[in-house]
Amino acid sequence: MATEDVEGGRGGKRGGYYNGGYATAGGGGGRVAEYYEVERAETGWTSWIVPMFVVANVAVFIATMFVNNCPGHAKPFGKCVAGFLRRFSFQPLRENPLFGPSSATLQKLGALEWNKVVHGHQGWRLVTCIWLHAGVIHLLANMLSLIFIGIRLEQQFGFVRIGIIYLLSGFGGSVLSSLFIRNSISAAALFSLLVIVLINLAVGILPHVDNFAHIGGFVTGFLLGFILLLRPQFGWMERHNLPPESRVKSKHMVYQYILWVTAMILLIAGLAVGLVMLFRGINGNDRCHWCHYLSCVPTSRWQCGN
Repeated sequence: MATEDVEGGRGGKRGGYYNGGYATAGGGGGRVAEYYEVERAETGWTSWIVPMFVVANVAVFIATMFVNNCPGHAKPFGKCVAGFLRRFSFQPLRENPLFGPSSATLQKLGALEWNKVVHGHQGWRLVTCIWLHAGVIHLLANMLSLIFIGIRLEQQFGFVRIGIIYLLSGFGGSVLSSLFIRNSISAAALFSLLVIVLINLAVGILPHVDNFAHIGGFVTGFLLGFILLLRPQFGWMERHNLPPESRVKSKHMVYQYILWVTAMILLIAGLAVGLVMLFRGINGNDRCHWCHYLSCVPTSRWQCGN
């Protein structure tokens, strides 16, 4: 007769098959079954919105380089890099060490600039800057983040939630950036984890790359993860296959609800306070005199202004 293993609130059967996983007599079969069940659940969605974001970012960068047209403009910093690319060649490394366009081109195409957002009523720059990249190195760092992390997350949680996280993280990064970057333009980018976060932060100390957008995007995405990427309890997912005494009544654990409420409050309050400070003209650097070094560190090879 089959007996039931209710350890940890999970159900299983000894000596048989359970949900596609083979259950052994030691009770480990429940864990095997759970593993296969979770694996199937995590790959239940086909990723398409993250690849679309990657294609869109690459396309925008190509269009940016086309508009930039380095050979067609005066070059006070030296010759164009990779001149064989002709119109798509890069600005001199002294001007842009990331192999990309000029700050004037980025500004023309919607890069974040505090004065234009606040006094020029161009709030749309808080969104358009998300799609701009300061150079090939900047683009690669962020697209690798999307490919290796975003696709996996979309397979687990679906395109709606991942799309919302992508766009709101970018917006949150733009708001934080606007509070600290006044005298230069910036191109934002997002979606990072651990090592990739460090790579993005390292790239962010170079000119034209907005590290405040990286930091703000990471914090916003981190909070959105607690709001949109909650995992249901396995016992709740399998409640129809479990005996009544083993079923759980709540979809999530209590601590998950607490984190959800906390993250929601912090996210709404953070965005609201940031937007109010932005459109009141408050300069974040007045309250943190060293914070500007988080976004750009000047050297003998490049400057941090326009």
